[in-house]
Amino acid sequence: MSYTGPDFEPPQPRRSPLRRPLTVAIAALVPGALLGWGVYAAVAGPDDGSGGGADRAAGGARTSATPSPGGSVSATDDAKEPASTSPSPTVKEPSASASASKSAPAAPATGPLKGKVVVIDPGHNPSNFRHASEINRKVNVGTHWKACDTTGTATNAGWPEAKFTLDVAHRLRTLLEEQGATVKLTQDDDRPYGPCVDERARIGNEAKADAAISIHADGSGAGNRGFHVILPGSVHDGEADTRAIVAPSAELGERIAGSFVRVTGSAPSNYVGGGTGLVTRTDLGGLNLSTVPKVFIECGNMRDGEDAALLTSGEWRQKAAQGMSEGIVSFLRG
Repeated sequence: MSYTGPDFEPPQPRRSPLRRPLTVAIAALVPGALLGWGVYAAVAGPDDGSGGGADRAAGGARTSATPSPGGSVSATDDAKEPASTSPSPTVKEPSASASASKSAPAAPATGPLKGKVVVIDPGHNPSNFRHASEINRKVNVGTHWKACDTTGTATNAGWPEAKFTLDVAHRLRTLLEEQGATVKLTQDDDRPYGPCVDERARIGNEAKADAAISIHADGSGAGNRGFHVILPGSVHDGEADTRAIVAPSAELGERIAGSFVRVTGSAPSNYVGGGTGLVTRTDLGGLNLSTVPKVFIECGNMRDGEDAALLTSGEWRQKAAQGMSEGIVSFLRG
């Protein structure tokens, strides 16, 4: 299968004719601002430790350079092969804090994607490890019964997949909203666990999403590198019927894969997909129960040192979100 690249360049900002008057006005205010700061510094005491100089994610999220504890790691999930490791209790998170990453309500949508709805599914939940009994209960995924959810995998240093997926989801949401799309997340670290895989699909269905994407990172063996996009196969069994979404989901996946290669520079997986970066599966509840075009993306292998170095880089995660965004925009614009 071949990749289809995006066909849209974001509009460039126009230079305002008021720039010179504004510059003069700002220059006139600087001495007063410095005097006010001097008074504040004298009476306010030391910095509150809020880390104002930290890097920020595209959605307004605070970022740092090191990983955070993520609790225990489960063996399997709704998108990958087993990963039998546990995160280190001493590492710190290289991404957004939960409180800072919540973006303000989006302004009324304008832009080329106005009227389009995109559902982003950040794989797993950072608090799943605290709710083993709840996430291990079985739910009907159409063709069979499967665990509600898992904790996901983690890097060898202990940074959890659930933190990665949420950070990328925030960045992707910002980019799509800038194009005018209405964006809904299946979870935003705003619930104690889950949602279960069947509910994740239902959220996209009920939103009547024009496109849906589930973000993950793999937990394969060292030396296995690269990304792959998972497409729904044709399933018509029990509550699952993917026949209507197979073709549009394949187009969505191809466009995302093509943009992801171009923007991130990452190669397609060297261990699944035959070098195409595209894999078709019929065992995933998140795809089997979807009635809207949907794909999963495994952005890289957290258990490989070279891939992990990319996944823990805020700069690379921004590129990953940009690659996904451009593929989605290309798909939705036709």
